[in-house]
Amino acid sequence: MDAALDGADSSADVLSAAADNELVRLVNRIIVEAHQKGASDIHIEPRPGKEKTVVRFRRDGALSPYIEIPASYRSALVTRLKIMADLDISDKRRPQDGKIRFRRWGPLDIELRVATVPTAGGLEDVVLRILSAGEPIPIDQLGVTPHNLERLRSLIAKPYGLFFVCGPTGSGKTTTLHSILNHLNRPETKIWTAEDPVEITQKGLRQVQVNKKAGLDFATVMRAFLRADPDVIMVGEMRDRETVAIGIEASLTGHLVLATLHTNSAPESINRLLDMGMDPFNFADALLGILAQRLARRLCPACREPYEPQAGEIESLLDEYCAELANTSAWQADPRAAVDRVHQEWLAQHARNGVFTLHRARGCEVCAGSGYKGRVGLHELLAGSDRIKQQIQERARAAELLVTALNDGMRTLKMDGIEKVLAGITDLKQVRAVCVK
Repeated sequence: MDAALDGADSSADVLSAAADNELVRLVNRIIVEAHQKGASDIHIEPRPGKEKTVVRFRRDGALSPYIEIPASYRSALVTRLKIMADLDISDKRRPQDGKIRFRRWGPLDIELRVATVPTAGGLEDVVLRILSAGEPIPIDQLGVTPHNLERLRSLIAKPYGLFFVCGPTGSGKTTTLHSILNHLNRPETKIWTAEDPVEITQKGLRQVQVNKKAGLDFATVMRAFLRADPDVIMVGEMRDRETVAIGIEASLTGHLVLATLHTNSAPESINRLLDMGMDPFNFADALLGILAQRLARRLCPACREPYEPQAGEIESLLDEYCAELANTSAWQADPRAAVDRVHQEWLAQHARNGVFTLHRARGCEVCAGSGYKGRVGLHELLAGSDRIKQQIQERARAAELLVTALNDGMRTLKMDGIEKVLAGITDLKQVRAVCVK
C-alpha cells in the first residue's frame, strides 16, 4: 500500500488510495476502537513534510495518543473520511462539516459528526464526534444529588414555562436535556425537538434536524412547532434574540420549553438573555429554572484509595464550600453558626461515627493507570422563585441574583462538587479544574 500512496499528489491518485482496502480497514479500525474505548472524539492531525499523522482520542474529557500513521497515508486518510461524510474532497481551503452513518461503511450502527479545519501547509485536520446511541440516561442516574433531583423533578413537572440547561461545549447539556425528555415522554404528550445535529434519538419524540443551508434555522422550526399542537418543545440551542423570543412566547401560551445556553453559571444566563433584548417582565413570567453543569473526572471505582483525612483537610474543604455562601443572609447574620450548620450536615450525610473518609486516585489496568474512569456531572440549579422573578424585572446584576438563589437553597457548581468529593465520587483537583470562575 505504501508504494501506491508514495507521491500520490494528484486527485486521481489520492482517490484511488482512499479506496484501497488496507486504508479502508485502517479507518474502520480507528472508529471501532474509539467507540470500544468509550472515546467521545477522534482527532486526526496531519503534520507537514515527512512527519507522521497523529491520531488522538478524547476520553473522559482528556486527549490521549492512539496511533501515528506514516506521512504517505496522510492525504488518502483525510480524503477517505471526507468521502464517508459526503464532503467536497476538492475543497481544502474552507472548513466543512458533515455526518458519517458508519453502518454504511463498517460493522457498527453509530453516527459521527465530522468537522474539517484547514491547517498550515495545505493540510486539513479532521475531528470526529461519536454521537450518543442507545437509550437516554434515566434522570435519577445523571449524578444529580438528592437535593437537586427533587427540585429538578418539581420544576419540569410544570405544564408550561421555560427551562434552560447551560454550560460550555462538552459539558453534557444535550445528554441532560434528553434525560429530561425521556422523563416527560409519555403517550399522552407531544414532544417536538429542534437540534443541530440530532445526537440522541428517542422513540415517541418528533425530532427535526436544523439545516441552515436549506433555510431551516431554529426560529423557523420553532414557529412550525407552534402550529403543530405541541406539549413540550426542546431547542438544541437558543443562539439569538428571535429564537429566545419565540421560546418565551411558546412558554407563555401553555407549552413547556426546554433549551440550552452557552453560559458559565445559572445567574449569568439571566443577564445574557436580558442583554439579548428580552422583555424582562415576559421573561420573568416564563422562567421555571436554569440548570448549570460541568463534567468532572470520576475516580476509578476499581482502584480509588480510601483514606482518613486530617482535620485540617476537612476544615479547608469547609472554608472553600462556605466561601460560596459569604453574602447570604444566614452568613451575614451569624457566620460561625452558618459554618457549623454546614459541618453538621456533612457529619450526618458523609461521616461514620464522626469520622470522614475521602478517596484519592491511584491507577490500575481498568483506568489505564490514570486513577479516573468516566465523568460525573456537577450541577447548579436556580429555580425561578418569586424573588428571582422580581429581580429579573428589576434587571438585577448576576451577583445579586446569585445571593438570592443561594438564599433560596441553590448550591453552586463548586459546592456540588465538594459534596461529591465527600461522597468519594471525585476529588478536589477535578472539581477545581472545571469550576474556574
